[in-house]
Amino acid sequence: MGFNCGIIGLPNVGKSTIFNALSSAGAQASNYPFTTIDPNVGIVEVPDARLLKLNEMYHPKKLTPTTIEFVDIAGLVKGASRGEGLGNKFLGNIREVDAVAHVVRCFRDPDVVHVDGEIGPKRDIEVIEAELMLADLEGVEKRLTSRRKAAKGGDKAAKAEADLLARIKEMLEKGKAVRTGNFTDEERALIKGFFLLTDKPILYVANVSEDDIEGKSPLVAEVREIAASEGAPVVVICGKTEAEITALAPEERPEFLESLGLHEPGLDRLIREGYGLLGLITFFTVGEDEVKAWTISKGTKAPQAAGRIHSDFERGFIRAEVVHYSDLVNLGSWNAAKEKGVLRQEGKEYVVADGDCMLFKFNV
Repeated sequence: MGFNCGIIGLPNVGKSTIFNALSSAGAQASNYPFTTIDPNVGIVEVPDARLLKLNEMYHPKKLTPTTIEFVDIAGLVKGASRGEGLGNKFLGNIREVDAVAHVVRCFRDPDVVHVDGEIGPKRDIEVIEAELMLADLEGVEKRLTSRRKAAKGGDKAAKAEADLLARIKEMLEKGKAVRTGNFTDEERALIKGFFLLTDKPILYVANVSEDDIEGKSPLVAEVREIAASEGAPVVVICGKTEAEITALAPEERPEFLESLGLHEPGLDRLIREGYGLLGLITFFTVGEDEVKAWTISKGTKAPQAAGRIHSDFERGFIRAEVVHYSDLVNLGSWNAAKEKGVLRQEGKEYVVADGDCMLFKFNV
């Protein structure tokens, strides 16, 4: 699908440590600003207990989870919008991702320097947001000048776009991210074409110390307050602990998690939140040969979902047999679902729901 989530933040907040644990890609992580220059990319499996349950039911030859791509982007600094610290390159990397996970340092460690000398989550978030807004403002002002010139020539579309850009400019000047604005669906479609950094959906990752795994410190409270003001999710993670979990053999992880009072790694929550942030859902295809999870956007109709499997499925789509995961598990088999009348025949206008198990009928 090409959906990805960029990991951003100031230098030395733990971005690459978390990315390493996420993807086991071995991205360079050390106590120096700008250790990461070119973005690292990791494709990770999306944890989904439903897939494991379907595996127990079907015992397939192959089990295939769905995935999401994370991009580790180098640390931004104050002045990035003016090119400080290779800022233009880093801002360009952010522009290319679909959503952002903003890692905020909420741990104290005298051995890991902070670019501003002291820990301050609220200030750190504001530094990053200010740089993104300044970059957006520069782009909006250039586009606004161009659209106003076209509007003077009687171009009604240019006039509407200029009016929208003027509203966005006012928002940015007041220090408000574009994603927090009230826009119509039509306006949102236009804004998407502007490729604005502060329009991207965001989640905050509070990177905590080992003695604050539950995220109850005043430092995390600062992150939660900002996130709540814009309706953004917060994931609390101890990057150091997550790295330790990842280094363990799979069979050793449950006992280690239990010793920490955790029922799952923080990374699992981060992956799921990133998946949801991108507006993605999962449907399944099931059988003895393979049980597979497929990624689609919310609102996708049945033919386009079929096209995720093969373009011929979409081109020759006839109908889809659909049983929701919960019904399939409760009844125990596809045939039982059919006998109970739970299996549905859906056509071209059917909007696929998260958790649908589907069998596509097509003819080409």
